[in-house]
Parts: sequence; C-alpha cells; structure tokens
Amino acid sequence: MLKKIESKNAPKAIGPYSQAILANGFVFVSGQLPIDPKTGELAEGTIVEQTIVVLDNLQAILKEAGSGLANCVKVEVFLANLDDFALFNEVYAKKLVGEPRPARFVVQAAGLPKNALLEVSVTAILP
Repeated sequence: MLKKIESKNAPKAIGPYSQAILANGFVFVSGQLPIDPKTGELAEGTIVEQTIVVLDNLQAILKEAGSGLANCVKVEVFLANLDDFALFNEVYAKKLVGEPRPARFVVQAAGLPKNALLEVSVTAILP
C-alpha cells in the first residue's frame, strides 16, 4: 500500500509528483531544491546556505512521515558544480549524524530546475 506524504513545512511539488511516498516501511522523498517553503522562491546564497535549506526541507517531509534524517538509508545528491562538493559535505556531515552513515552518491548535473546549486533526494526507513 502506498501513502502520499505532504508537509506544509516544505515546498509543494512543482510538478506531477508527490513530496514523498511511504511504502512498506520506507519513505521515498522526491528531489528537493533549496526552495523556501514560506515564499515558494529559490533561496538565495551560497552552496552552504542552499544546502541548509534543502536538508531542512527533507527533514520536514521525513518528520511528516514519522521518520527523520537519522533514518536515511540512501541519499542522492546532484550538484550544479562539483567544486562545491567540499562545502556541501561540511553541512551534510553536521546534519546527517550517527552510524552507520547512509549510502550516497554525488554527481554533477548539467542543469537543475530554477538554476539551483543542488538537488537532494533521500530514502529513509520508519524508526
């Protein structure tokens, strides 16, 4: 059985998809951009500032599902510029704590929606 997850504390989906789907104890969260959920606009700033917004949005969606960043099993990261990898990693390491760390991949994307600096998707379990 599939259950749609939607948090008012994260940006609404900007296309024909759900913020997240709960299925068989897993939470599959769609890619999140650094969009301010209050304004619906792309957050201004550096990769550090945009990463904080993205991870906060992911946390809000996971919380709505009954999970959290500590329960992530897989993280998919798309960076507009791999030169931002080290700064992204600093913020990521502070927000996704605990062991074991989730499986992850990071790739450079030729173009992201709204010219964002990153997009991140996660899969988590229910605690």
